[in-house]
Amino acid sequence: MSRAFLLLLVVALSGCATASPPAPSTAPSAEVQPAAPAEPAPAPGTAQLERGQALIARGDTAAAATALRETVRRQPDLTAARVSLGLALYALGDLDAAVEELRAVLRRQPDAIEARLALARVLVARQEWPAARAELDRVLRTQPELLDARYLLGVVRYAQGDGAGAIEAYRSVLALDPLQQDARYNLALVLKLARREGEATPEFVAAAQAGHARAQYFAGAAYAAGLGVERSLSTAVAWWFRAAEQGVAQADDALAQLRQVALGRSRSAPGERQAAGQAFAEYRTALWKGFPELTANGDETVGAALLRQGRVGDAVAMLIREASALSESAQRQLETLYEQGVDGLPPRDPRILSYMKGAAAEGLRPPVP
Repeated sequence: MSRAFLLLLVVALSGCATASPPAPSTAPSAEVQPAAPAEPAPAPGTAQLERGQALIARGDTAAAATALRETVRRQPDLTAARVSLGLALYALGDLDAAVEELRAVLRRQPDAIEARLALARVLVARQEWPAARAELDRVLRTQPELLDARYLLGVVRYAQGDGAGAIEAYRSVLALDPLQQDARYNLALVLKLARREGEATPEFVAAAQAGHARAQYFAGAAYAAGLGVERSLSTAVAWWFRAAEQGVAQADDALAQLRQVALGRSRSAPGERQAAGQAFAEYRTALWKGFPELTANGDETVGAALLRQGRVGDAVAMLIREASALSESAQRQLETLYEQGVDGLPPRDPRILSYMKGAAAEGLRPPVP
């Protein structure tokens, strides 16, 4: 469960915020108006609940569980505290305790939708698919447009072998909110697994364009193989670089394999080697479009042009990207910067060192001394 989702639930459950009183009138009056009464201090249990919710929002779930247990001890009928405690226990990985706490809430208050949705989420984590499905069905009968419940229903239906039902659930999420990119990505995955590439690829690309890292990897794979889209290795390379920069290991692997093809180090036909090399060259050329204010000096790289302008941080990042796209000039520039540094960049920069170690592991340069 994401930290943002935890915060959303616990804030929604609090139900204890008091509306601010209306501002006093600024109109002149001959009579002295009595002072507005001071707002009462929050009850101890409420203060402890708010502290627990704040700790969940900060990701300190162990401390949150401790604070919320104390709240429940003082006010056992405070539903928001029990649900928040269940969420904290879930985040800690204590699924059995989370289920027990959330079911205790529902025994007292069967119509507590947030508690039932949280219970469904914990049951999904325990892979108790029929029980999770039953809870989600009850939630959606009451609130049919609740996006979190519809999304979870897609997860459950796929796990139960109902691919068509999962597709329906994810599409229902997107019908209500087209910006739900996790739902779009999952929809694309299920369509791909059903071998419906023509439907899957546009969903991957849409999620990729919105910044979804895993979708960027799959968009690249679709373009590389021509699955549901015209084959374009240069477009695949562009998507894989974007995914790799967000930490998707499979994208790093795909780029490494394509570099080996381009360098003739794998069992591939001459035409494949040429196509791979051309894809990296087109990617490097396309990088200039992100810097319309720059003018190339001969065969200068984008990174070198940035370095000329004193934009050292941007230059290093771009040189690493260009070197990773098989620019020998960028690689030489990085080696020089690593050894000598430049104004604003001391020698032995850790970013350059990381690149050099990775390149050496691939056999693209000698081992780092």
